[in-house]
Amino acid sequence: MVAVQDTKTLLVKEKDYGTTAHGETVKEFTLQNIHGVEVKFITYGGSITSVKVPDKNGNFENVVLGFFSLQQYENDPGARPYFGALIGRYANRIARKFCLEGKEYSPSLNENSNCLHGGKVGFDKQVWQAEVLEQSDHQLSVGLSLHSQDGDQGFPGNLSVQVIYSLNNDNEFSIRYQAKTDQTTVINLTNHSYINLAGEGNGSIENHKLQLFCSGYTPVDRYMIPTGEIASVANTPMDFRENKYIGDHIRDNFDQLYKAIGYDHNFVIDGYSKEAMRPAAILHHEQSGRKLELFTTLPGMQIYTGNALRGNLKGYSGKAYRQCEGIAFEPQYYPDSPNQANFPSTTLQPTEVFDEKTIYRFSVVL
Repeated sequence: MVAVQDTKTLLVKEKDYGTTAHGETVKEFTLQNIHGVEVKFITYGGSITSVKVPDKNGNFENVVLGFFSLQQYENDPGARPYFGALIGRYANRIARKFCLEGKEYSPSLNENSNCLHGGKVGFDKQVWQAEVLEQSDHQLSVGLSLHSQDGDQGFPGNLSVQVIYSLNNDNEFSIRYQAKTDQTTVINLTNHSYINLAGEGNGSIENHKLQLFCSGYTPVDRYMIPTGEIASVANTPMDFRENKYIGDHIRDNFDQLYKAIGYDHNFVIDGYSKEAMRPAAILHHEQSGRKLELFTTLPGMQIYTGNALRGNLKGYSGKAYRQCEGIAFEPQYYPDSPNQANFPSTTLQPTEVFDEKTIYRFSVVL
């Protein structure tokens, strides 16, 4: 059964996508604006499966990596790529344990001695509830909601989460994250989409130009846990303050790139002020003319060049994905913040609301 809502300027479609191994129905939503820009996502993990935008000749292509079946999202082998998924309760890594109000917690460990992206059964492995929200003649939105019980993956508190996906006629796709808890907890939410502006399956993103509004980053140890230092990007391969190709320095003799086998680091976004929207990144593919500008209220952003992709996963187009087939921008709080006193706090109190937003603006450079 297909449900269609036509707002005369924008379009929302809903249909069945499949059934999980546990018998849960998964829905697919399509958002389309008046220019034909289209975003598809499924309620399994809130995963964004396709984003179609035009190139400088008006040709539309999907510019995000993803699978072509629900079974792949459920059973992806090897290192989990988290294609397009909503990540929680805690995006990125927590080292072993953390203390909160004098009590020690042991989250689910799924990457050696780390809790990565919320543990073994994070938000990316949950079926979210979805509803079409009130529309305007400029923007349409779908809300995704999830309840995470006290103790889920070792985290305290009953957590209620709502994520709103919106598409407007300015070719802006936005994600708003909101959450409440009934007891003190830690939280870090993001989305894990991989971008390739040449089109999904069309080769490496090393020929994309990248600019980051980030003067610092958080170096990691051999376990990919931040050392606690906030280091300057100056005179290192981490410096993207001026527009340059992603591939310019990815193979440089630099210890941080060796540890991560490429870029897999949290960058400190300049000018952080609670709830203030500011620029974080600009990505441009000269051949197609496609451009992505990213804005966020969050203090940091993980940059990941798909270093765990080894050609053993076939994506949406049926082509095998390898390292640098896409770049993930993950606006978020810093990794391991519960164990790093000098990082922005990720503690959420029952009296507070977690409320953050990221905007992806697509355009064409002729």
